Parts: sequence; C-alpha cells; structure tokens
Amino acid sequence: MTRKLFALSTFALLVVTMSCTQAPKPADTHDADVQALKDIEAQANKDYEAKDLDKLVGFYTDDAVLMAPGAPSIAGKAAIQTMLKQMVADPALSLKFEATRIEVASGGDMAYTQGSYTMTMTDPSTKKPINDKGSYVTVYKKQADGSWKAVSDIASSATPPGPPPAQGK
Repeated sequence: MTRKLFALSTFALLVVTMSCTQAPKPADTHDADVQALKDIEAQANKDYEAKDLDKLVGFYTDDAVLMAPGAPSIAGKAAIQTMLKQMVADPALSLKFEATRIEVASGGDMAYTQGSYTMTMTDPSTKKPINDKGSYVTVYKKQADGSWKAVSDIASSATPPGPPPAQGK
C-alpha cells in the first residue's frame, strides 16, 4: 500500500510540475519584423519604378486579394498578375507609396502597413495621364521561411472622380 501511495504521489507531483512549466517564449522579432516590412515596401517601390512584373507578383501570397480604387477586388496570384501586367505596360505608370504606420501582431505571424500613395497612369477612356493619391493598408502574413507576403492589399483614392462621360443624344 505504501508503494502504491508513493508511486501515486510521485506521479501527481510530476503532473503538477509539468503543468506549471511554460513553453519557452519565442524570440522577440518585433523590431526585425518592422524593419523587414519597411524593406519590402521600399523594394516594391523600386520594382514599380522598374516595372518588374515578376518581383511585383512575388510580393503576394497565392490566395492574396487586391482591392484598387474603381475596380472590383481581385483574388489569387494569377488574377493579380494579369492586372499588374496591364498596369506595368502603361508607359505613364508611376506608383510611390510610404507607410506611416507598421504594426506586427504579438504572435509575430501577421502584420499590416498603412500609409499614403501617389500614382500616375493613363485614363483608359481619354488616353491621357491622370494623377491619383490616397491611402492604403496592406496585411502581411509571415511565411514558413520567415519572409513576409501580402495577403490583402487595399487602396482608397482621395482624388474625387472626374465628370461622367458625355452621353450621346
């Protein structure tokens, strides 16, 4: 009986001890993650300037969603590639953006950037360059290899829309 009581007590003590120990905290990568996101967006600006389609598409996850002013949302890397291919083919295209806020989730696996953008592109109806400015939010997810990819990219224009096209009578 004493042996059973000793074994049961030892087992109970072991269970209590194991339940009180915490898993080691993951390394704090917050500052490195913020810098990585700054670097990604700085590189994306350069990629837009160079009109490097492959690098721009590589910015997104396979299931990413892109929402641009005046256009339906685009889901999936293939659809984003099609849209970006049209954008970079525009000789007037110029896109610059800068984050004013970068937040990384406490778990270190999700983040977002928020800021403003300016863009020049050719108006499809008038064939003349138009200027746009606005704000954006990009949501990032940390990948298994530690890199960050955009899962949701949303831009909101602050430029009022132009007059509606003239109606023929």
